[in-house]
Amino acid sequence: MAGQAFPTQARPGPQGETKVDILSQQPTVFKEVLKSLTAREQTALIPDRVTQAISNQEDSSEILVKIIQLLVVTTFGVLYLVSPKTDANTQFSPVPYVLVSYLIVNLAMLFWALKRSLPNLIVYASIIIDTTLLMALIWSFHIQYEQPPSFYLKSPTLLYIFIFIALRALRFQARFVVAAGIAAALGWLIMIIYVVSIDPANTMITRNYVSYMTSNSILLGAEFDKIISILVVTGILALALKRAHSLLVSAVTEQTAAKDLSRFFDETIATQIREADHQIAAGEGINRTASILNIDIRGFTTMAAKMDASEVMSILTEYQKRVVPLIQKHGGTIDKFMGDGIMATFGATNASETYAADSLRAIEDIVADIKTWNSTSQPSTQLSKLNVNMAAATGPITFGAVGDDKRLEYTVIGAAVNLSAKLEKFNKTLNSCALVDRDTYDTAKLQGYSPAAEPRFSTCKVDGTDGDYELVILK
Repeated sequence: MAGQAFPTQARPGPQGETKVDILSQQPTVFKEVLKSLTAREQTALIPDRVTQAISNQEDSSEILVKIIQLLVVTTFGVLYLVSPKTDANTQFSPVPYVLVSYLIVNLAMLFWALKRSLPNLIVYASIIIDTTLLMALIWSFHIQYEQPPSFYLKSPTLLYIFIFIALRALRFQARFVVAAGIAAALGWLIMIIYVVSIDPANTMITRNYVSYMTSNSILLGAEFDKIISILVVTGILALALKRAHSLLVSAVTEQTAAKDLSRFFDETIATQIREADHQIAAGEGINRTASILNIDIRGFTTMAAKMDASEVMSILTEYQKRVVPLIQKHGGTIDKFMGDGIMATFGATNASETYAADSLRAIEDIVADIKTWNSTSQPSTQLSKLNVNMAAATGPITFGAVGDDKRLEYTVIGAAVNLSAKLEKFNKTLNSCALVDRDTYDTAKLQGYSPAAEPRFSTCKVDGTDGDYELVILK
């Protein structure tokens, strides 16, 4: 109820404000549920629009993967061109062919990814192609340099496989990392099998580490260490991605919700909710001095009952589209819509030194705009023009969250809220459309407000209040 205060213990806040805390924060039910579900269950739980947002993130990640792969192959190609060539007698050099093939494949994949989402089968195929091309390049080294097959097992080019595996982590899908790791491990295992089976009479296997390091001998333990390293790195990345995917689902869900907040809340409120350093709880409030503006279309409810629903909503939509920007232009915040009524605050959500002046400037702009609208728009069959009433009042208010853990609402509470609502209705008695109390008017002038036209003054009793009020009739 307006005028009530939070039954709380107050503590000092920044800039002399009083921070009011009532209830300790509670985790939201939705976050707790998400934590207890698998990634697939989380995806099934969240709305389709959020799932689509996650899918869009995945698609953009695949594009990023392809761009990085192109940068890698370009870098490798430049290094190959500028590096000194060996004195091998053979004219066979597979590197250019592999690089060109890799470039063509990734350009095709990038073009596809830019046009539409890549199917999972195509992503898996891309992983297999990448691994196959790299293994084929490594395998060809023993032909290029006229060495036994065991020669290629010592090639440092194998390290590129870790780049391919790491790139798959950009998709935030562990299964693609696992696929890349398994493809690499199987590829290297096939390379080892080829070496030991190509010449059964001389498998080149040794148990001597020095011999392995100084010749073309094979140390099976060293080769299996490479496979184990590939699988371990793959497992670690996959585990990290499983954890990261849950955070991605939660982050995208909250980001989507934050965008929705901007549609259902005033942007200032939505920003405060998004940027709060803790979970907002019912009972938190801030004491400030602010100006409260109430706006209403006189007699609209009665007339709307005789109008088509589409016509009613069309008028309200156009009316709010005109009025809301004028309020926000002067630093006002929309507190709530009440049918054809609007309640706005100045200096409540964010402290202001010109709250009263801003509210009166907004009133003048709204009065002028409604006058223009009435004179230029085609009149409704039931409504010849809009008769908009508005009133502002200033004073100490409490701005904060009310409700419970499942349903919260930001609102303002204080005597100024009540007075503003009563003054708005009192316009009908005075046959006015813009009304403020004398204290608000004087405060606004001290804050730099200069009225566009000389106002009228009247002292009278306002319905629903005690005592007489000196009122200022702006219009």
